[in-house]
Amino acid sequence: MTAAATVSAPAVDPGAYRQVFGLLPTGVVAVTGLDINGKPAGLVVGTFQSLSLEPALVTFCVDKSSSTWPVLRSLGRFTANILSTDQLNVCRSLSRKGEEKFQGIHYADSALGTPRILNSTAWIDCEVLSEVVAGDHYMIVGAVKAMQAGTGEALVFRGGKFGEFHQWPVPAPTATESAQP
Repeated sequence: MTAAATVSAPAVDPGAYRQVFGLLPTGVVAVTGLDINGKPAGLVVGTFQSLSLEPALVTFCVDKSSSTWPVLRSLGRFTANILSTDQLNVCRSLSRKGEEKFQGIHYADSALGTPRILNSTAWIDCEVLSEVVAGDHYMIVGAVKAMQAGTGEALVFRGGKFGEFHQWPVPAPTATESAQP
């Protein structure tokens, strides 16, 4: 086993950091749960991803300054709703501060009791498995309990703008490429 070496590097300019990582497209996911009074609560993340197949785990990151994550954390479970291109209004609503984030958002209760946003591209019901402090964020690991794909294209965020994925047409293989094993 090799010990990790500590490397001293110059400080990274936050503006350059945002500019570079803004080039990387991310999915737009609404993480939803309930507050202690049983009211829906939620926030939007662009860091949601699959972590493990066996067991089925997911991960996402939340800024430590979030006022919503402590509310969701206390429940111990959440639904990750992969927003569709038709749900920019949901993204904007759940991204703002305040308690009335769910006004006008249509949802149904999951088997875990968390809000599943209707017409999302997919939903994933999870229990919070762990939380790690990572710089100015928390990294959350969730154990997947249930999930289902829906329809529609997923909403994508890149360079400060929202959009959708467009697949390039794949050309038919040439005779030479077809003959290769």
